[in-house]
Amino acid sequence: MIVTISGELTRVGETAVVVASAPFEYEVYVGDYTRRQLQSKVGDQVRLHTLDYIEGNAAQGGRLTPRLIGFSTEPERQFFDLFCSVDGVGVKKALRAMVRPVKELAVLIEQQDAKSLSALPGIGPATSERIIAKLRRKMPRFALIVGGDEAAEVGGDGGQVVGETFDALVVLGHSEADARKLIDEALGTGKKFKDTESLLTAIYQRQS
Repeated sequence: MIVTISGELTRVGETAVVVASAPFEYEVYVGDYTRRQLQSKVGDQVRLHTLDYIEGNAAQGGRLTPRLIGFSTEPERQFFDLFCSVDGVGVKKALRAMVRPVKELAVLIEQQDAKSLSALPGIGPATSERIIAKLRRKMPRFALIVGGDEAAEVGGDGGQVVGETFDALVVLGHSEADARKLIDEALGTGKKFKDTESLLTAIYQRQS
């Protein structure tokens, strides 16, 4: 299984991008939010976290085609994998629905906002209820995903620092909702955090 692809972004299409990683060029399907992020990076070196799957139905005599799906970060890839596991979703429908940042989608699921979820492309009321029922308790970590300026505030791998801090707070006895709130408040101060220890220190200094 191909888990990452690094190379020059040579083209951005409506549903897929092309990454040149010598001696090959790979077509990688992306959600609309990721596509918009990549539009200004044609000609640049990029790294995408990927999932692969086989499209087609051999039982009906159809052609089986290997496909790659790409994401900007590993947590986004993990979220998509969970999203696809919901009854009635699947790879194609999940990819169509990825029009908003994963952090926003995770918050909608965690807050049981079925109305907003059902407005996503390909996701109706019945599917949104199934998504909430299956994934609601798995969303706090994804609701903490950081990117852009926020990532700079917590060092090079912001997602890892935030994820480890979240896990540490839960182990220390905080609820998942409380852990997320404490981290959001600390990041909101604009201070930079190089590791989990510095972020935890800032959180408890604010409480003292």
